[in-house]
Amino acid sequence: MKFLVSKQALIIVGLLVVIGVVFFVSFSFTNVTPATKKEPTAPTVSTVVHRVIGTSVEGRNIDAYVYGSGPTHLMFVGGIHGGYEWNSVLLAYKFMDYLNANPNFIPSNISVAIIPSANPDGVYDVIGKEGRFALSDVPTTEQVNGTGRFNAHNVDLNRNFDCKWKPKGTWKNKIVSAGTSAFSEPEARAIRDFVQTYSPASAIFWHSQANAVYASECENGILPKTLDIMNAYSRASGYTAIKKFDSYEVAGDVEGWLASINIPAITVELQTHETVEWERNLAGINALFRYYSL
Repeated sequence: MKFLVSKQALIIVGLLVVIGVVFFVSFSFTNVTPATKKEPTAPTVSTVVHRVIGTSVEGRNIDAYVYGSGPTHLMFVGGIHGGYEWNSVLLAYKFMDYLNANPNFIPSNISVAIIPSANPDGVYDVIGKEGRFALSDVPTTEQVNGTGRFNAHNVDLNRNFDCKWKPKGTWKNKIVSAGTSAFSEPEARAIRDFVQTYSPASAIFWHSQANAVYASECENGILPKTLDIMNAYSRASGYTAIKKFDSYEVAGDVEGWLASINIPAITVELQTHETVEWERNLAGINALFRYYSL
């Protein structure tokens, strides 16, 4: 009898040992510690920081979006002439969409600031809505007919910066207001203040419709790097490179002011008022990235 009891006990103990081993192995595979468990590698996501850098005369936000965190800062600006050049605003938003979809497009040594709409009141005059808009919201060029170029004080913002500023400026064959003093307008001050904090290595301003890339200058002439980036953008995009705009006198322009504080700036003029010419500008942007990554 004692032999039978011992045999049964051994069988029970053996079963318990087997169950324990199975449980231990199962637990080990399903409860790996965080230090040893390998997770799938997530795609790199570019850093995006949104800042309201100022407000317009009528209180609309002027936004800046900064992508990446590299030490070389590039700045792109659309819509300084508001709804009159609405396609420059859409181009800036197109660039933002591209960066959101392609977070690794920006080289690691570069960060990009985009101010899509530097004159939101002028855009509102044409589009009739605030913030982002679609191509379907836009009237024809004939309907725009110069509307929306100026801010709510009827000032041409690209005559309100501190480079050879004077109270009356020229646009084509018209005399336009350049404000009561350099930086009298809140939109111009917003760009000035952002430049002072962001310290861009260069700045690109999108306009329309001259189908060209222009260098910037003030009293001390064209900066050597301005010619470099003008030629790089021109060769890649197919826009004609032009050193000096001489169709009529321009004073108080933002690009000239940047030149006066030793920041290279170029004006990229789209070919029409109706298209964003994305592939051409993407090629130009990529050329600048290569230039600043060497």
